[in-house]
Amino acid sequence: MQRKRFYYLIKIQYLGFRLHGWQKQPDVKTVEDLITKTLRYVLPGEKFKILGTSRTDAMVSAMDSGFELFLDEKPLEDLENFLKLFNLNLPQDIRALSISEVDSKFNIIQHPKYKEYIYLFSFGDKNHPFCAPLMANFQEDLDIEKMKQAAALFRGQHNFRNYCVRVSENSKFEREMQVSEIVENIDITASFFPENTFLFRISGEGFLRHQVRLMMGTLVLVGRGEFKLEDIRNSLKADYDMQMDYIAPASGLILNKVDFT
Repeated sequence: MQRKRFYYLIKIQYLGFRLHGWQKQPDVKTVEDLITKTLRYVLPGEKFKILGTSRTDAMVSAMDSGFELFLDEKPLEDLENFLKLFNLNLPQDIRALSISEVDSKFNIIQHPKYKEYIYLFSFGDKNHPFCAPLMANFQEDLDIEKMKQAAALFRGQHNFRNYCVRVSENSKFEREMQVSEIVENIDITASFFPENTFLFRISGEGFLRHQVRLMMGTLVLVGRGEFKLEDIRNSLKADYDMQMDYIAPASGLILNKVDFT
């Protein structure tokens, strides 16, 4: 007799600075590993598995992420109390935001979704050390207006083959970026942040491995005067070989929104 299975979508946020990304790995702390250990404690004896929406890299944070919980044999009786108990036992740098029941047709990987990343950064004088978990600091003068112009060039449908690593035969390089901009940072603030900080905001249905950090690294090269706007335009052409190799530091990157449509 086939067991009945129950499905839940749990939205979470986490600070990635001490963690080695989402995916479970031996001998290091990851988001998936810590969540699994917590679930084993709050659901003793229950058979379950989890599947994350996005495999963030080491030191990358998430303001809005999620995972699917597959629970065998019996459902959760009280979702609100479960969420409180789950948060009570999660480490301080991981927080569960909500839980909702979904059906067997929902698949957190294949389900269409919209993702927004932001990359926090400053330039010039060295930052206060407390900024390190959230913000990259480039200790040089950058032409921020040129960087804004360059960021706008990523908007729309382009080929991002030059902005990824470890490609596979099934990699889809044609991607549409719905938003791509550099703006003054008013989203995330703190008393120890420098007076002027910025964020690179990028959104689309999906991203290639290291794509956002390579895009940010390229924008920094524009700010330094090492790349021109025409270089950016050419790099987005399918037949133009211009592999980007400056990957911006991971700690400035935040998965800001994941909306399931």
